[in-house]
This record gives sequence, structure tokens and C-alpha cells, in this order.
Amino acid sequence: MDTRATSFLDDGAIGRGPITHHWELDVYRLGMDLAVEIFQETKAWPAEEKFSLTDQIRRSSRSVTAQLAEGWRKRRYQSAFVSKPDDSEGEAAETQSWLEHAVRCGYLHRERGLDLHGRYNQVIGKLVTMQNKPEPWLLQARRG
Repeated sequence: MDTRATSFLDDGAIGRGPITHHWELDVYRLGMDLAVEIFQETKAWPAEEKFSLTDQIRRSSRSVTAQLAEGWRKRRYQSAFVSKPDDSEGEAAETQSWLEHAVRCGYLHRERGLDLHGRYNQVIGKLVTMQNKPEPWLLQARRG
């Protein structure tokens, strides 16, 4: 089963108008794909890593999208919104660090680690753009 590029909530309407939900964001979809790939990779890691490296990389990779979802609901206020992509960026960078640990410990092939690391660079780039130019994502204040 292919778990990439579509949300389980995707009704086929994504891309047909303005983004109204966090799961429609390209950065969210990429982050979700990566978190699922990391989960699959870590299934084969040694049992002694279960409560350390495996847990840490799964947590940080999942937090990338969780922070985005939370930020999406805070779009009424620029500073509240911008803080969440900032947190998400930190989680993505943390995941990159754990990927390096996994490669150096021999749990992940170097080429696979470089691929995942590079795709997290894409996520980070999109998050930085959201932080630097949040206006398109913010809710407009309602006028009475």
C-alpha cells in the first residue's frame, strides 16, 4: 500500500482552490510522508534502541506535522502562527541529527540517510518561507 502523497482525509479536492486545512499544505504532506518512511525504516532497528534512537527519531519526525497542524489553527495571530512553523523547523532539524546517528551506527544505509536528510531540507525550506512570509496563511480579521 502506498502511503505517500495523499492524506487519509483526501477527498480528491486538494489543489482545487484555496487551502482550507493543514493537511492540504505541501509541507505538511511531505512531512507526513517522511514520518511514515522513518517509521517503516525504524521497525528493523535493534531492540536496544527502542527507547532511545528509535523513539527519538519517530517523535521528532511526527512532531513536524503536529506543530504545523497546531499552527494552522493559530492563524488569527501572526506571532502565534509563526512560532509553530519555527517549532516544526526545529523538529525537522532534530530528525536530521537522528538520521546521522542512525547512519553512523549502521542502522541506516548512507544513501538512504542522505535521501531522507535532503528531503528534510526541503521541508525546512518551506517552513522558513512560511515564517518569513506568513501573510498568505493568516486569517483576515473579520470586520463588523
